[in-house]
Amino acid sequence: MNPLVIIVGPTAVGKTALGVDLARTINGEIISVDSVQVYKYLNIGSAKPTIAEQQNVPHHLIDFLEPDQLYSAAQFQNEANSLINNVRERNHIPIVLGGTGLYARSLLDPYDFSEYSPGHLRKKWTDFLRKNGKEALFEKLTKLDPLSAERLHINDTVRVIRALEVFELTGKTLSSQRQPENNYQPLDNSIIYIGLTAPREILYKRINLRCEQMISEGLLEETQQILQKGYSPKLKPMRSIGYRHAVWYLYGFVTLNEMLRLLKRDTRHFAKRQLTWFLRDPRITWYDITQISNENIVEELSLTCEAIKTRVE
Repeated sequence: MNPLVIIVGPTAVGKTALGVDLARTINGEIISVDSVQVYKYLNIGSAKPTIAEQQNVPHHLIDFLEPDQLYSAAQFQNEANSLINNVRERNHIPIVLGGTGLYARSLLDPYDFSEYSPGHLRKKWTDFLRKNGKEALFEKLTKLDPLSAERLHINDTVRVIRALEVFELTGKTLSSQRQPENNYQPLDNSIIYIGLTAPREILYKRINLRCEQMISEGLLEETQQILQKGYSPKLKPMRSIGYRHAVWYLYGFVTLNEMLRLLKRDTRHFAKRQLTWFLRDPRITWYDITQISNENIVEELSLTCEAIKTRVE
């Protein structure tokens, strides 16, 4: 069996470039682990691989949903596992790559994503959010399911409502139905699980530069085009980092300078949350991008892949 490579890390650390270089070297195919890159039209703000990168290396789970379609960790888990098997059947090496922590972990640990979503409960909590605000909604979750509240961000109202739905329908917390946060299953010997990191000041400089590049590359124009297609700014992907900031500017709520400041700040906070999630996992082998080049990482991983194929065969 061919190995499975998983590459994670905070935003702007260089995962995409490494993944493409590695895939070219080991005959790999990339399976995206990103909850925004699944959507069409959202290219710049999601840091989606370029057309050239996608042409040089097969990419999966990118650009296949309309912005108003829902997507969940459960769907990702099913589709990614199927893709991993398909890529291996083609005698290629699957490279799972991205920064959505729950998605990545769902491939390694037995997460149970219960698909309870009765319409009346969704409407009840959506109406509650509209009337009382996200702080009151999050306070409800904190009282009913404190573990889920600790894991979720107050702004992630979709998942907060989801957790409240599950509790009300089943009488059990969503956190109790999932793999405990500190229960990391041993990895199969065919899995290579790595993370990219950098000193905070370096990572934050990369984030600030990326935010500036997104504006210069046309994030505002891209967001405007999506809105002109008739998609609501209230849609989940349109409330993700980058797009919600562009919407604020386009609707006249903030100046361009203030929008860019908030974009940089919120992206830095997001990267910090990503690192907190990934650093809990003792199975990840970390590479500091300031201490080792992509070329050397690719060489190390290539040798490890060859050793796994030899051992398994």
